[in-house]
Amino acid sequence: MTLRHTVFLCLLTSLLQAQPNAAPKYWVLLRDKDQTSAPALSQQSITQRQQQNLALDETDKPISTAYLHQFKQAGVRPLCQSRWLNAVSAYLTTEQQARVLAMPFVKGIQAIDPAIVITSLDLPANLQMAPVMTQIQAPDFANAGLTGRFVNIGVIDAGFFGADSANALKHIFARDGVKRVRDYVNEKKTHDNLFRTLETMSDFHGTEVLAAIAGSDPSENIQFGLATDATFYLARTDQGNREYRGEEDNWVAAMEWMDSLGVRLINTSLGYAKGMSNPKENYEPSQMDGHTSLISRAAQIAADKKGILIIVSAGNEGDDRSWRIISTPADAQGVLAIGATNSRLWNRIGYSSIGPENLPYLKPNVSCFSLYGTSLSAPVITGFAACIMQANPKLTNKQVMEIIEKSSHLYPYGNNYVGYGVPQASRALALLRNQDIPSNVRSVKANGKSFTIPVETTEQIVSVFHKKSATHVLQQEAAKVVNGKLTLRRAADEKQTTIDLKREVIEVVWE
Repeated sequence: MTLRHTVFLCLLTSLLQAQPNAAPKYWVLLRDKDQTSAPALSQQSITQRQQQNLALDETDKPISTAYLHQFKQAGVRPLCQSRWLNAVSAYLTTEQQARVLAMPFVKGIQAIDPAIVITSLDLPANLQMAPVMTQIQAPDFANAGLTGRFVNIGVIDAGFFGADSANALKHIFARDGVKRVRDYVNEKKTHDNLFRTLETMSDFHGTEVLAAIAGSDPSENIQFGLATDATFYLARTDQGNREYRGEEDNWVAAMEWMDSLGVRLINTSLGYAKGMSNPKENYEPSQMDGHTSLISRAAQIAADKKGILIIVSAGNEGDDRSWRIISTPADAQGVLAIGATNSRLWNRIGYSSIGPENLPYLKPNVSCFSLYGTSLSAPVITGFAACIMQANPKLTNKQVMEIIEKSSHLYPYGNNYVGYGVPQASRALALLRNQDIPSNVRSVKANGKSFTIPVETTEQIVSVFHKKSATHVLQQEAAKVVNGKLTLRRAADEKQTTIDLKREVIEVVWE
């Protein structure tokens, strides 16, 4: 998670006045406050609130003095306090980070340096994850008794700190569901150390990914992932404090290790594009062709010759005008590359990477909702695949991939923004049972510069993809439905248009 659009005077002052310090600076996020404390406001401020009919709330209460005292006892000196975020800032060494995170009242830590990517120890909340579970029709798999049972899943990531103690993952460790763990960054690290030693904040990443595959918290009645009964093999291949090509060798070694153990389903929410510590190691967009990078070649071998279904994050460069397209190994034809949608319209969320136009195949393959990157949409679909593999263990990796694509709501009218769209459990179950899927697609012809078409939907706003070919999007639009009709305005070079009504897809072919 990131703290956006919030400016603190104390933070600005500390940045201007700060002296060199060996430890980086973090916000420490707290879980609660002392409910008996009075608002940390002057009487004038309270009066102004009353005049504006603005109620006092939790964000007006000060940071708990008891928590501040415990920080002091632990040798942590808070620099600034934010009652709005219920957080304090502090310089933290690696040892102090682990000590602070072990405190029961600490929710997580967030780097203040914007160049560092941070995730919280806490898993995404119900409000944030519920849309994707509804979007992919998770209850349909649950009602069919599909929970990924007897399916082995490999996870290749940056670290799994705290995985064995996270509430959403306790059920996995309680049944000894994590069979093997291997650290390719520090070969001497033991099984327990990988879960309990924090080197960089990226060490949380794999924990969140694992939760998005199989997480479930019965005490809160929250389901984070579909494959709650799967078995796991975990590999750390990414060193969080730098990016370099050597990590690709770790990735391939982990793939081969998992292959040797008979793992047929692997999730990797890692991708390589640019941003290497040594800029000379950066890729060029033209190299995202499915065969230039070593890991794409390895992924294709795994798909073609080892029968492994690799599910990969498409990448988060969609808003980067100098890049925009998917990263490697998502460019390999044999992998299932997952993009991200928004929760309401199911079209591409801004950061989600786009498929290169020069590829002779569609990327991304499918997509689903994720608020925090394709790193958390790929594991959702990994759980989806595990349910399919449980239902029919005899399916090949390519057959599973085909079912996922055909079950998606835009199929067969995919595009390079969201692939074939969002996989639907009800459609996947029908395909598994060799049942006919009710047709939800139709094609119509249009001419001229505009076209009005009747649509059957209760939605006032629907998603429209304006395309210059069958699969390449010029732009996506949130279009308004007026009196049961939708008016399309043809863009320059537009050849086809996809109208996404979720339950129906209309493909408009311009003549």
